[in-house]
Amino acid sequence: MNRTQLIDYCLSKPGTEQSTENRWQANQIKVAGVLFAMLRDIEGHPVIALKAGQQAAEQLRQQHPEIVPCDCLNKAHWNSVQLEGNLPDSHVYSLIDSSYQQVVAGLSEEQRQAIAG
Repeated sequence: MNRTQLIDYCLSKPGTEQSTENRWQANQIKVAGVLFAMLRDIEGHPVIALKAGQQAAEQLRQQHPEIVPCDCLNKAHWNSVQLEGNLPDSHVYSLIDSSYQQVVAGLSEEQRQAIAG
């Protein structure tokens, strides 16, 4: 899996858009203007930052060495997934789905209806 495949997967979800965050040299993917995924390099290695519930974020870190607290977002709710690790692609896609769903659940009813079309 490469950066383009991940961005395409994120953008295949309803209501998503991509922007660039210059400070972190990152591709941000948002739904209804709210960040749910951010791809960037850390020390030359590709990572994707994804949102998780506080307990789930900690549990994922304990189970997988390639998942660490995000260094540029709220560490309680955001993990950085190192894409060159041993985590199967299917698990990364599942984490993307979870992050997207968590953000959508936090949107207003009006925003959710607009996304659903």
